[in-house]
Formats: sequence, structure tokens, C-alpha cells
Amino acid sequence: MKRILALAVLMSVAIPAVAAAQSMADLRNAANTPDRVLTYGMNYSQQRFSTLIQINKQTVNRLVPAWAYSFDNNTGEESQALVMDGVMYITTHDKTVALDAATGKEIWKNVLTYPAGTTNFVCCGIVNRGGALYNGKFYRTVLDGRVQALDAKTGDEVWITRSGDTADGLAMTGAPLVANGVVIVGVAGAEFSARGYIEGYDAVTGERLWRRYTVPRPGEPGADTWPDNAANAAGGSTWTTGSYDPDLDLVFWGTGNPSPWNALDRKGDNLFTDTIMAIKPKTGEMVWHYQTSPNDPFDYDNVQSLMLADLTMGGETRKVVMQAARNGFFYVLDRTNGELLAANKYVKVTWADRIDMNTGRPVWSEDTKKILSGIAKIQNWPFIAGGTNWFPPSYSPLTGLAYEPRSAETVKNLMAGDRSGGNTVRTRNIYPDPDPRGYLKAIDPMTGETKWQTGFKSPNYAGTLATAGGLVFTGTLTGEFIAADADTGKIVWQFQTGSGIIGQPVTWEKDGMQYVTVTSGTGGVYARRPEDPNIAHVPRGGSLWTFKLLAQ
Repeated sequence: MKRILALAVLMSVAIPAVAAAQSMADLRNAANTPDRVLTYGMNYSQQRFSTLIQINKQTVNRLVPAWAYSFDNNTGEESQALVMDGVMYITTHDKTVALDAATGKEIWKNVLTYPAGTTNFVCCGIVNRGGALYNGKFYRTVLDGRVQALDAKTGDEVWITRSGDTADGLAMTGAPLVANGVVIVGVAGAEFSARGYIEGYDAVTGERLWRRYTVPRPGEPGADTWPDNAANAAGGSTWTTGSYDPDLDLVFWGTGNPSPWNALDRKGDNLFTDTIMAIKPKTGEMVWHYQTSPNDPFDYDNVQSLMLADLTMGGETRKVVMQAARNGFFYVLDRTNGELLAANKYVKVTWADRIDMNTGRPVWSEDTKKILSGIAKIQNWPFIAGGTNWFPPSYSPLTGLAYEPRSAETVKNLMAGDRSGGNTVRTRNIYPDPDPRGYLKAIDPMTGETKWQTGFKSPNYAGTLATAGGLVFTGTLTGEFIAADADTGKIVWQFQTGSGIIGQPVTWEKDGMQYVTVTSGTGGVYARRPEDPNIAHVPRGGSLWTFKLLAQ
């Protein structure tokens, strides 16, 4: 009898065979394989929606930890896990780990090393947001500007290619996107006046196939929208991951703010910064573009998630790409051609009165006109963190709502000087003591209307996950992993993970059991602010948590 029990225990902790290779067909079908999480954003649409229903409004009160894994570090943890054939893959800025998805036991670990001082040239957090699986390999970016491919079975490095260098202001934190067999990546660096780009790599060899710069040089398209015919054009970072429509064979990617920050030094629209781009994955050719914030006086970095959906409008189905932009407007565009279908405020916005639906351009407010034409002092909304930021929302085709994490309405104070005063724009963010400081909002994409919002003690800097079980999962900077009712916003379950959550939850299934996984580990810009007493005693320390239902 003891021998039988021992054998049963041994079988229960057996480590699975590591994931086999998967194809583009597998990636394309990722939304229909709930036992796997094959792509960033749960599938190519980046809806972050799951059809699983075992964990639902009635059962979520039985959700308990299945296991936790320590990253053995104190940096921010923004990564999204991938799951394939019982193996979970997760990244930090300095390691990639494969785990038994059911038990959390480590299978292999690949550790990265950096030259001394590397992190001195990186803005806004020492993080990584995840990887990509394709054809037996795991792909990721490296903070100091490299792209790496690992053998998914062993963790051995297959190739590593230099893309950029932190000495030039460039860094890489985003997850790659594998589209039509090409590994596509972006870069950060507008804060250091780097010139942004998107580029594609051969998945087998690591050879760079193409690079598309997001700001032009003299004589190139868009150069006439910069001073001096774009001789010194910079910015346009691409530091979050795009989405992909395999039927159209189009990748949709957001670009960031122009550089320098001072709009008086770069009068003009500054193409192609703050832009949604549709590009061909094999060549990098741009098929269409839409600019959200021409000239961008307020650092409205437009790299927020681009969600794909099919919506019914006027009795016909439109293929759309949706974005809750940092500038405070919720955009809906026809993804086949870039036609603007809707653009509405989803938070308080004072920099623009509205979006002109004929031209697609913002109608600047009188305050914005003042600060761009001479000496003026104004208050502006949204503040520098925007209506939202990089943290990805989710979209439920069942409710038709987008679930958006965001900060409270905080004032941004700006003073502009004329050229005789040095052409300066001085910015000061005023941090009142709001309660709440952050929200989870349910938004109608076509109107920007808030259906409900749930407040938090501190800004909500975690991604969201919507499920067919009627739940929305997200995390808080004070450490709680929570589930909210997708129809009302009421918090129906929570668990304290021990550090602030700025990661991205996913859900998946194994042997008939639904699991939910999220990283914990505070970090990023806001975590360093002394103004918020709620996070003063939230410790650092990265970990990965997986939850399942307690048996009845």
C-alpha cells in the first residue's frame, strides 16, 4: 500500500515533456485552444479574453493558490506567461524560465548578463514584458538591445542578434510578435532622443530581414512635417507589442512621442510619431497610418494596446482596431484601411475639444493653442501618465466592453516661454491626495462612455483579463490580485500576493482544471514616488502566482 501511495505521489509531481514545436496555424488558432497561451495578449487580437467558464462569478470564491515561484530579484515584473503542452514560459529582465505549469517546478532557466552600468541608460523601469513561441523556439528581447532565441525544450541559446545599444539611448522591454513566420520587435528610447523603429527577424537564423524607422530623414515621406526637413527627427518609440490579422496579413503597431519633449522646438505634425501603423510582416511596408496626437505637446506616447474585433455598425460587420490612447480618447478604426470610425473621450480631456471626424485630427483647446504660441500657463488633463499607459486592457465580445486600468484624474501644470526665453516648456505634475487614486473602468468602445468604474487606493498599473465566466482579473500596486464582476465592477475575490502587481494575468486549462496566472513584483515609475502613502510599505520581490479552484 505504501508503495502504491509513493508511486501516486511521484506521478503527481512528474515534470512534463517540454513543449513541442508549433506552427503559424497554431498561433492563428490560439483563441480556440484554451489549454494553451501561445501569444502575447492571449491571441493575435490582443483582446485578452478567454472562453473558459469553470472559474466564474459563482465559483470564484473557491479560488486558491496552486503554487508560487520566486524570481529571486527585486525589479519590476510586467511579464505575461505563455503556456504550451503543460509547460509555462516566463521572463524577467535577466532570465527566462520554463516551469511545470501544474506544479511550478522549474524545468530550465536561462540567465542573461549585462555590462556594468547598462541600466543607467534605461528609462522607466528595469522590466521585460514576455516572449513568443514558434516552431520549437522561445523568442524574447533583451534590455540592452538584443533579440534572443532559445530552444523551447532545453533553454539553450539558438541565436542572439544585436539590434541597438543603450549607449544610443535604445532599450528593449517588449515581447516579440511572430507574424507570418517573422519575429517582429520594437524599441524604447524617445526619452533619450533615440530614433525609434520596428524590425523583423528570420525566425530560424536571427538575420534581420527589415527595419522600418518611425521618423523620417530628409526626402523621405513625412519629412516635411518636421523642422529642417527632419534632419534631426527623433522619437517614435515602439516599446509595446503589436497585434496581427492573419487574414489581412497586417501587423498593427503603435508608436510613441516625438523628441525632444518641447513641442516649440519641433513645430509640425512630426510624422510618424504617436501613430497607429499597419505594416506587412514580411517586408515592413507601411500600408496605412493614423496619427492620434500631431505635434504632441504633452508626451502622449501612443504605444497602448491595439485590440482587434469585428463590430456591427449600421447593420454591417466592420473589422476594427481599437485603442484607449494615452491622450484620453478611445479610437476605433477600420483595420482594412485606417478609416476613423469613432474617437471619444473616455477620461477628462482638456488638451483637445474633440476629434474632427472628417479630418481625423484633434481640435486643439484654447489652452493648448496658447501654450504653443507664446508665453502661457495652463492646467491640462490627462496628466503625463495619460488616460492610461502601457498596461493592456481586455475586451469581451460577450459584453461588448473594454476593461481599462487607469490612474486618477491628476493635474498637469505647464508653463511655456517664447523663443527669447529659451523656447522652454516647463512641466509640473500636481499630485493631490485623491481617493481613489486609480480605477478599473468598463468602457463602450464606440462612445467612450464609462459603464462602471471601481476605485483603488493607488493607480491600477496591471493588465486586465476578461473571461466568459463573467469576470475581469487585474492586480493592484498594494499587492492584491482581484476578480471583478464584468457586468458591475464589484470585486468578488482577492488575494494578497506580497508585492505590487504590474503584470498581466492569463488563464488556461489542464486536465479539465482552469488556472489563472499572474506575476507580482512592484516597479516602474510610479513605485518610486513618495507621494502615495499606500505603497510606502509594499516590499519589492518578484514572483509568479498560479491559482485554481479548491475542490468542493
